[in-house]
Amino acid sequence: MASRVRQAAAGVLAAAILAPGAAPVAAQETAAGRPAHGLAMHGDLKYGPGFKNFDYVNPSAPKGGTVRFADTGTYDNLNPFILKGVIAAGAGRVFDRLATVSRDEPFSQYGLVAKTIETPPDRSWVIFTLRPEARFHDGRPITADDVIFSFNALIKKGHPFYRFYFGSVAKVERLGRLRVKFTFKKGDNRELPLILGELPLLPAHYWEGKDFAKTTLSPPLGSGPYKIKSLEPGRSITYARVKDYWGADLPVNKGQNNFDVIHYDYYRDSTVAIEALKKGEFDIREENFSKAWATAYDSPAIRAGLLIKKLFPNQRSTGMQGFVFNTRRAIFADRRVRWALAHAFDFRWSNRNLFYGAYTRTTSYFSNSELASRGLPSGAELAVLAPYRGRVPGEVFTKQYLPPVAGTNRRLRVNLLKALKILQEAGWVVRQGKLINAETNQQMRFEVLLVSPAFERIVGPFIYNLRRLGIEARMRTVDTSQYQNRVRAFDFDMIVGSWGQSLSPGNEQRSYWNSRNADLDGGRNYAGIKDPVVDELVEKLIAAPDRKGLVARTRALDRVLLWGHYVIPQWHIRADRFAFWDKFGRPDKIPLRGADIGTWWLDGEKAAAIKAAKGNLRGLGPSVNEGTPR
Repeated sequence: MASRVRQAAAGVLAAAILAPGAAPVAAQETAAGRPAHGLAMHGDLKYGPGFKNFDYVNPSAPKGGTVRFADTGTYDNLNPFILKGVIAAGAGRVFDRLATVSRDEPFSQYGLVAKTIETPPDRSWVIFTLRPEARFHDGRPITADDVIFSFNALIKKGHPFYRFYFGSVAKVERLGRLRVKFTFKKGDNRELPLILGELPLLPAHYWEGKDFAKTTLSPPLGSGPYKIKSLEPGRSITYARVKDYWGADLPVNKGQNNFDVIHYDYYRDSTVAIEALKKGEFDIREENFSKAWATAYDSPAIRAGLLIKKLFPNQRSTGMQGFVFNTRRAIFADRRVRWALAHAFDFRWSNRNLFYGAYTRTTSYFSNSELASRGLPSGAELAVLAPYRGRVPGEVFTKQYLPPVAGTNRRLRVNLLKALKILQEAGWVVRQGKLINAETNQQMRFEVLLVSPAFERIVGPFIYNLRRLGIEARMRTVDTSQYQNRVRAFDFDMIVGSWGQSLSPGNEQRSYWNSRNADLDGGRNYAGIKDPVVDELVEKLIAAPDRKGLVARTRALDRVLLWGHYVIPQWHIRADRFAFWDKFGRPDKIPLRGADIGTWWLDGEKAAAIKAAKGNLRGLGPSVNEGTPR
């Protein structure tokens, strides 16, 4: 599911972990239609009805202090649930949901605003009973009317994603002031009750007379642990912890939301942001670029052990990042062309020369998990795929998908010769050094659209190799707003795109691959996939009756997507990279999904030591002008 996917943990492990001193909670508690404190996608809940806190938090963590983050670019919207505008960093902190996920299970939810969740064995409906103490920040109680308003607002005026995400709801009913029932359309979809648990809660009385679909810079009313304290549009935003937050003592919140103030400054780009971090102008940065991680952080603070660089291992699915073909473009409509162009990307050379050997080549849309296809299909996976013989590429049954491998000039030349042969079979010929379509007599030309200058050094060698094939490729880097607008309208030839994946894929796969989403502005089917087989496999995945079936059906979908050559796979890393000033306390345990800064806290003694030590250091970063937020 998309909201859990970004953090998306090898799911088999979580099912075996038990809360200390507690027995697993049988799924039958909810399966019989009786109210329960939580719900697992498959199998049992880890945490019993009387659990005190999640295992990966420190329930005694002190509250207080300020944590400062950085973002790049700008923002012009405080409503994180609509398509328009650029959302302010951290805007989701303002809102609560019906339920919250556990970060050390594949996909389980525990009631947040909902006190109980009840659903029948076939999961054809779900009833949420709300906590009577749940309040919006203005003191008004959260009621079933607010739940219904939230659902309708998101469906009718929210981001198009929600129409797919909640599209299987047939009816929503008010059963009482604090009880609401969602009835689902016919079909086998065990995930639907958990999907509704992710519904963000919006106050109906606040939005009365306001247009929910419009961008806003007026701080919206929510019910979450933080509210907006102050902002400079496009430059900074500050959130303050709600002192009388109604849910502060709930087991699902214990040991979390520990900072009194969370502040974001916006910088022109990541280079300036890193220099500002080294100077101490903000506290924590997650690094996504290997070159920066390897070379950009050296400073007296690092050498003195005041500024820490640390890898936090995770066991979540890495998803897929790659060069995404827009198959709506005629030049990319042929699967053979897409496969040919994959031979021009030399990952091994890039990893050695650009990435400092930090990455592993991605060979699955679900890498780093049991969901990834491997070898040849067999057993349950083969049974899923068998009816589609003749409707999917033959390689699905005969070859393991592996992207082309080079790493040396000789091997790259061999790959480019293979690419030319494939292109010739697809109707392209080389004339006077240019790759020409034999029917249209037009040279192959396309643009790689980028939003980060950091990717230019990666795309440059790829373009050079494409030119050796006679292809006129170029790259264009645009600002965040223009990039978002163009991607939303699918106005690109190729982008560097990604799809996060959780350990329990479900309804969000429709948004990623479904034919109906291919031409929906703002949708996530970036590649424009319109394949009835993919549509059917997605529905089978969603209808998986158990974990074993989910694994088999996910692998089948993975294999068909890979052999469709919709992307040129790039790379992944099995750890989160953080650089932070050593002023924080952290829980001993890292959950399967990886490090969670929401469970950290400010350590007073460490913070004081950092403050004192800074005065003895020189050359901590840039000049004042270089480090000033934009």
